[in-house]
Amino acid sequence: MTADQGLRDAWEHIPSPGEVGQELERFAGRRMERIISIVVGVGALALGLQALINAITRMRVVDAPHLLTMLLVFLPWLLMLGCCALGRAARISAGIFFVAYIIDLLLWPVVATRVDLDGTEQPWIFFLVNVAGVAAVVAFPLGVQVAWALLGPFLYGTVRLMQGGFRSEFVTVTAFDVSFTLILGLVLVALGWTFRSVAKGVDDARGRAVALYTEAAAAEAVEHERVAVAALMHDSVLAALIAAARAGTDRERALAVDMAREALTRLANAELPVQEGTDEPVQIELIAADLRRTVEQLGVQVDVEHFGHGAVPDRVARAMALAARQAIGNAVAHASARGLAVVVEGHGDTGLTVKVSDTGGGFDPAMVGADRLGIRASILARMTAVGGIATVDSDRHGTVVTLGWSQS
Repeated sequence: MTADQGLRDAWEHIPSPGEVGQELERFAGRRMERIISIVVGVGALALGLQALINAITRMRVVDAPHLLTMLLVFLPWLLMLGCCALGRAARISAGIFFVAYIIDLLLWPVVATRVDLDGTEQPWIFFLVNVAGVAAVVAFPLGVQVAWALLGPFLYGTVRLMQGGFRSEFVTVTAFDVSFTLILGLVLVALGWTFRSVAKGVDDARGRAVALYTEAAAAEAVEHERVAVAALMHDSVLAALIAAARAGTDRERALAVDMAREALTRLANAELPVQEGTDEPVQIELIAADLRRTVEQLGVQVDVEHFGHGAVPDRVARAMALAARQAIGNAVAHASARGLAVVVEGHGDTGLTVKVSDTGGGFDPAMVGADRLGIRASILARMTAVGGIATVDSDRHGTVVTLGWSQS
């Protein structure tokens, strides 16, 4: 496969904006969600362990309701940690923990009457307030996150004061806890929103870039096809029509029929990739022989000179042969084949040069109209497409068309 073919295949595999799946469109977003889930897992592990150790060490008696409260919140906590670590179902597990914690918090004044009655220290459930906040960041949209960041600390403060009977020592510590969790919760929500906004901006920019590149590739493909079809029409169809119009003998009419048959065949196969040729080597002698047949078909008595040896890829041989045919046809049509000379020179394995010259009246290449494709499409564009070069030098003494290709 050539470099050009590889690039074309790559462009063909770039989907259009309407065909891009959500997974591809949200590449940065998915990566950011994974990062957030890992960070949440690490933070939840640290705070959750602190809460678990606090709950176990400060339990004075084995109280069944309180133990059930612990299981209600710590089992979903373990589930969320595992899902965040594996990167699977993190949103669902975080949502389960969030709901379980709210239920636990509402039950706290009832089931925790015999524990954590020291108003100067935080109960274990306090350490999970912000764990519920980051769980909301993972599981729910921004509105729910902000609502919990604003209301969650006050909900904790209310149930804590209810547990302590609204005694003064509870009020002071709880007020500090509420203000701390309120500020930290809002910061966590703001960080999550910022990171996701950045990821969304990256995905949007990437989507626009892919769309622009796709449009450019499509436009380039359309232009390439237009030039190719125009060159085909000019090279084969128009040449066949001119030959038929000028045919005056049986031999010329037979040649016109052959040219028309070849033109129809090429039109029928215009969409096939084989028209571009392959990378199989073609001997330079075969190119010279093909140009000799072209001269014979045009009814011109010109000897095609051949120097050197070597081989070029089939796609290059086709492009150079077609471009040389067009140059020969131009010399016959516009210069009446005066002084027509065709030289094929091989440079071993390094390249090939084909030169077509005549001694006609010449022309000014800059004055050729944009709709005239004999030179622009059939010669210049064709050689450029295979990585070659083509030059057209013309003055009142004649015209020289030089085609060159070298192995880079």
